[in-house]
This record gives sequence, structure tokens and C-alpha cells, in this order.
Amino acid sequence: MSATSSGERSPVSRDSSRASPIGSAGGRAAREQFATTHWSVVLSARGGNSTCAHAALEKLCRDYWPPLFAYVRREGHDVADAQDLTQEFFARLLEKNYLADVAREKGRFRSFLLAAMKHFLANEWHRAQAQKRGGGQVFIPLDAGNAETRHGVDPSHDETADKLYERRWALTLLDLVMSRLRTEHETAGKGEVFDTLKGCLMGERSSLPYAELGAKLGMSEGAVKVAVHRLRERYRKLLREEIANTVGRESEVEDELRHLMAALTS
Repeated sequence: MSATSSGERSPVSRDSSRASPIGSAGGRAAREQFATTHWSVVLSARGGNSTCAHAALEKLCRDYWPPLFAYVRREGHDVADAQDLTQEFFARLLEKNYLADVAREKGRFRSFLLAAMKHFLANEWHRAQAQKRGGGQVFIPLDAGNAETRHGVDPSHDETADKLYERRWALTLLDLVMSRLRTEHETAGKGEVFDTLKGCLMGERSSLPYAELGAKLGMSEGAVKVAVHRLRERYRKLLREEIANTVGRESEVEDELRHLMAALTS
């Protein structure tokens, strides 16, 4: 179970004020790295026919479809229709130049995606049905069953579709960060360490049973404290990297982080 699946709590709210904004100490190297983030690549190439930009957009769509699926469900569509609508939306998004009118200063992928979906639902759904949902082609693999289980729509909840979308966006981003962190540890042969210590990303430092965790891992209490510190530092870095992939400017990262925190706590 990921760190975001229990009570929808999130480590984004822990120690976030302690970490530096992306690029605050990296100078030119940080700015050059930011220029290659996914959404920045797409925005730079909007209106053109860049293979790199198309691949970057497709990667973003594959990662961030669950919030849109939840939004469509909240709008009153059943699971099957919501899956078809989301699939067709992405098919059209990847086929057409939807980016020409995205203003650079307002070009956050989160906001763009929701606005584009609203336009699609209002104006193109009936046409999409007539065209048999993109000719049967599957552009983005959607696991609707998993989305319903992990990020489903509670019919008794009075949350609006827009607020649900924002919260699901934050949870999806956190899941992506945790997945990257897990993969890194597994690749390094430290999967057991990650599984044992991942709960420390949310726990209060004064209450963490470092000695108990150390006994499970064959590590001293001091070694566990160091490992937890490094885990948190790496998590914060990956969190900001993932956020950077969804905004158009380096200066937007901290604002987006605050927005995600608000979405999770509101």
C-alpha cells in the first residue's frame, strides 16, 4: 500500500517548507534541466509538429489520466462511459493541435487538461460517439477498475467535480513520486529497506520506532535515522521534479506545491 492510500494522507504536507525550491541553488544547470521537463517541452513546441513534444505529452497523459476519469465520473457518467470518454479525449488530444491557444504564463498541465476536458464534454462527445471513439484505437491504456478502487468516486460525498479533480491530481502525483522512489530502491537492491521505512515519510519524528525498524532491517538505530533522513530528502527532490514536469516555468513549482497541499486538506 502506498503512502497515499491510507486515509488519503500525504507526505506533501510534511517538511515541505524545509526544502528549497527547484533551481534555488543550481543556477544555470538547474534552469537548463528545467527546460527539458515534459510540459515545458510541449509548450515550447506548441503549434509545431515536434516528435519530442508529442512523446512528452503522451507520457503526461499516461501518468495523469486518473484525475480526469474521476472528474468524468463525478459529472454523472458510469464507469464504462467514463472510460470511453477519457480514452476518446486523449485520442483527440494527441491527434489535434489543442495547444495552440495555451498561454505560456498560464500553461500548467493540470489546468490545461481540465479545461480541455470540459470543452470536449460540452462540444464533442456526440461527435465522438458517431466516430466510434477514435476508430477503435487505444492511445492511453486506462485501468478503470484500479482507478475506481484507489481513486474512485464516493457517491455520498458532496465534493464538486472540480474539487475532486484537484484532489485526485494531487494523489496521482504523489503516487507517481512514491513509485519512482520505490523503483530506485528496488534497482539498488534496497526494496526491503524502502518497504520498511516508507511509513516514516508521514510519521512524526518523535514517535518513530527507529530501534524497532532497525531490528527488522539488521541496522542500528542511528543508521535507520540516517536512512530515513535520506529517504525524506530524496522524496522531496522527486516531488519537485514531478511537479516541474507539469508546469511551464521554474518559478511555478512552489506555487503548484502549495496548491496541491491545499487540495489535499480542503
